[in-house]
Amino acid sequence: MQEGYDLIIIGAGPMGLACAIEAKKANLKYVILEKGVLVNSLFHFPTNMTFFSTSNLLEIGEVPFISHTEKPTRREALEYYRRVWQSWDLDVHLYEPVTEVEKNARGFRVVSDKDVYQTKSIVVATGFYDLEVKLNVPGEDLPKVSHYYEEAHPYVGQELIVVGAANSACQVALETYLRGANVTMVIRSAKIYDRVKYWIKPNIENRIKEGSIKAYFESEIIQIEPKQVLLKTPKGEVAIANDFVLAMTGYKPDYSLLHKLGIEIRADQYQSPVYKEDTFETNVPGIYIAGVICGGMKTNKFFIENSRSHAEAIIHDLRRKVEVDSV
Repeated sequence: MQEGYDLIIIGAGPMGLACAIEAKKANLKYVILEKGVLVNSLFHFPTNMTFFSTSNLLEIGEVPFISHTEKPTRREALEYYRRVWQSWDLDVHLYEPVTEVEKNARGFRVVSDKDVYQTKSIVVATGFYDLEVKLNVPGEDLPKVSHYYEEAHPYVGQELIVVGAANSACQVALETYLRGANVTMVIRSAKIYDRVKYWIKPNIENRIKEGSIKAYFESEIIQIEPKQVLLKTPKGEVAIANDFVLAMTGYKPDYSLLHKLGIEIRADQYQSPVYKEDTFETNVPGIYIAGVICGGMKTNKFFIENSRSHAEAIIHDLRRKVEVDSV
């Protein structure tokens, strides 16, 4: 067993790294446990993605982020957060998922698939991009269906369905269409979402209007088959030929982990975790949350730029508790 930690951070995304930096500044003994790669969620973003934020808004730990253009790419962001990790010499254990957490007299016993740790406190900074929102229809488990998009090339000359009407779906539809896919969008609402970025919305609407990209509004998939997809539309059921389905239906926090930790979830449409807004401590004393996970299913509430302060608030509260305990 690894003893004597002040803090275990679950998740090595930007907020997990920010919490580790603040813990190191405060001379707290910490470790980050990450189930995948460094900044795992960012790694799974589309290969050619460009951030909506400028590089300075993605900075943490006083490490400058210099990109070739105003808005950095995924590749630049991965390089930047590797430099943050190296610059601060952070204690990060990759490919080590947490499997069990048990409260005891000294704080928490944290079990991973590689070791056991004893810690006074925990920060959950797991983001939301690892778990997709399912369609829950027959055939969703076919190899042709994916909830993640990497690049357009595999879909050249293919009959492609893109599900959704938010930023990701619109970007995917446009990029795959421009690279030669025959794109059909399936959209539950009556129009493209109003909050789609201003430089994307008119483009996708014009492509739909001219018929370059087909769209079924107020419609949903009811079954996916190897060679076709069945839709429920305002005009009845429709079967369309199909090679691939990209379900850009969004992602959600790891609620199973939150439930294991005993964190209370609000019974509202956003299912957001309960926490104190000044310290980010949850209803379980000693367990904190940081970053986008604070918004629950409202995944557009927190971004890197408006949650960097979470780390400072959490470590300030932990340092205060350590000082009180030492008196």
